[in-house]
Amino acid sequence: MPSTRALLVALALMPYLAAGQPTPTPAAAPLFAVGYVETLAAQADAGSAALARYRAALERQPGCVGVELFAQTGRPGHFAVLETWRDQAAFDGRDAAAKRQLMEALGPIRVSDYDERPYKSLTLAPAKNAAPNTRSAFVVAHVDVAPNTAAPMLLQQLADASRQEPGNLRFDVLQHTMRGNHFTVIEQWRDQNALDAHVGTPHARAYRDALQPLTGSPLDERVYLGIAR
Repeated sequence: MPSTRALLVALALMPYLAAGQPTPTPAAAPLFAVGYVETLAAQADAGSAALARYRAALERQPGCVGVELFAQTGRPGHFAVLETWRDQAAFDGRDAAAKRQLMEALGPIRVSDYDERPYKSLTLAPAKNAAPNTRSAFVVAHVDVAPNTAAPMLLQQLADASRQEPGNLRFDVLQHTMRGNHFTVIEQWRDQNALDAHVGTPHARAYRDALQPLTGSPLDERVYLGIAR
């Protein structure tokens, strides 16, 4: 079955590819919501189950392209959620009942409130298929820089170079819809070894060196495993 990211990109570009035309940004661009929540470590399984129910409820709603759930490695109870919506209208029309039910389930076990931020795409590409029986390593990084910097160009260059690595399966960069100096980077690597190799590449090191003077805090990168359906 195609991944959420591959389906999203393919549907957006199909009319242009078939006609041999250039591929402009679609008029109805997809919208994203990135959420974070933390539960008691001993209640990580209950938190995961509540998020799985939330995913199922959202994916029944019109305009929902998909919902991805991630559990942070080495930190039980730390979760990230990526929602992809067809367009602004679908995003705005989300049924509030699903979020209310999620918060009711998380209420007794959470140690942080649900932190959600809206995003648009800066750069997306079709995801590659993971090899059978491998456990992909995901990285979700929040990049917060001073306004009007070269950060978008640096992130585009990093994405372009990283997608060429043999161990990379996905490299997406999202930009906050209202605060254009906030970005979320979503990476998928074949396994931990592929991620470790990426960190030492010249382009990854050059990106960090160039980005560091633009940020007001250390780069917030966290490694996750995907929560299966």
